[in-house]
Amino acid sequence: MNKRTIYAIVGLVIVLAVYAFEYFLGEEEKAEIITQGQATKTNTNEYFLPTSTTGQIVHHEGYSLSYNETHEQAEWVAYELKKTHLSSTNHKRPYFEIDKAVKTGAASWRNYKNSGYDRGHLCPAGDRRYTKKAHDETFLTSNISPQEHQFNSGIWNTLEQKVRYWARKYDGVYVVTGGVLKGNMKDIGKEHVSVPNQFYKVLIDNNTGKTKMIAFLMPHKNSNKPLYKFVVSVDEVEALTGIDFFPELEDELEDKLEASSSYKGWSFN
Repeated sequence: MNKRTIYAIVGLVIVLAVYAFEYFLGEEEKAEIITQGQATKTNTNEYFLPTSTTGQIVHHEGYSLSYNETHEQAEWVAYELKKTHLSSTNHKRPYFEIDKAVKTGAASWRNYKNSGYDRGHLCPAGDRRYTKKAHDETFLTSNISPQEHQFNSGIWNTLEQKVRYWARKYDGVYVVTGGVLKGNMKDIGKEHVSVPNQFYKVLIDNNTGKTKMIAFLMPHKNSNKPLYKFVVSVDEVEALTGIDFFPELEDELEDKLEASSSYKGWSFN
């Protein structure tokens, strides 16, 4: 065996060793992130978490989610938006990253490239500006859904701003949001990420002495209609999604609040 062959073999062994070491570190990191994703969060109210139709709930520091592998996105993202969370700090926008805490594998951001759809945040980055970590966490791919740009920057953005207004006015609200992952939907990318035909947002205020709820259901298109035109009962969103939004509430109170489509008590000024 000549020296050239020996050098080639040694080089190959080194490359394989480096690859194996990096793979081991990657798997170790993934296991650590998954463990963190299953841990109880701090500074939030998990009492209001919805049920999961998939059994795959992930807890991040700033929000929780239930991941739907079939549709490669969260069926819901839930978080508490406190008055103290509201901040005007502008953090540098990070790159989107695959959420390694999703055990079945979260969809890649590459599915959205040249798809014609925005990477629409479910928990908005604007709701998590109170720290850079919380802000950057919203750029995990488990927190995005394909949204038409005009919808994302239009009526949906208007609703997100209104939620911040209510969080300030009522000293915090709890938010659950997602796409309705039912019916005939388009899909994008190699992983066939579903494009919801409707999006919902459900809020509960338990901080002002009298518990109240409000739910919005929006077709996936921009609109000039006022926000109250999209108010529906929580029961209607539950029937569409199969999700029980507030199972820990006392049954009589839950039934009463979820059956109502009234927006009394929620200021639209």
